[in-house]
Amino acid sequence: MAEFTPNAQDSLAKEEGERSEPRVLLVDDTASNTMVAKAILKRYGAVDPDTAENGAIALEHVRSKRYDLIYMDCMMPEMDGYEATRAIRGGEAGEHNVKVPIIALTANAMHGDREICLESGMSDYITKPIDPRALVKSLENWLGREHA
Repeated sequence: MAEFTPNAQDSLAKEEGERSEPRVLLVDDTASNTMVAKAILKRYGAVDPDTAENGAIALEHVRSKRYDLIYMDCMMPEMDGYEATRAIRGGEAGEHNVKVPIIALTANAMHGDREICLESGMSDYITKPIDPRALVKSLENWLGREHA
């Protein structure tokens, strides 16, 4: 498994012209989770993420747009977060997205669940219910302090 480190992805902002806001994709099949996470990101991280309700839709988003960070629910219908992550890491969304940081969002907090997420290619892990501090800290860790 490839190792993903904070800020591992080349600066997309420089590549596409200076952007003041990073591109973030939030993938979750539960509307209330999406609403809460989106509100936290907008308020504390100054990020207005794109959203998708399953991995298949997320994969289409990633194929058509470059993202700086993806928050990926693990358990979703049609295509779960593990499968979507493996597809992205495998180049199915373009070579430029292979190393995009993907943060697991999951209610699974049992021993070994974090390792399952990392083994599927996810870069980091946040449990639900979402702690606003953990979400904002992930922005800081993966995109830099200026976004958190």
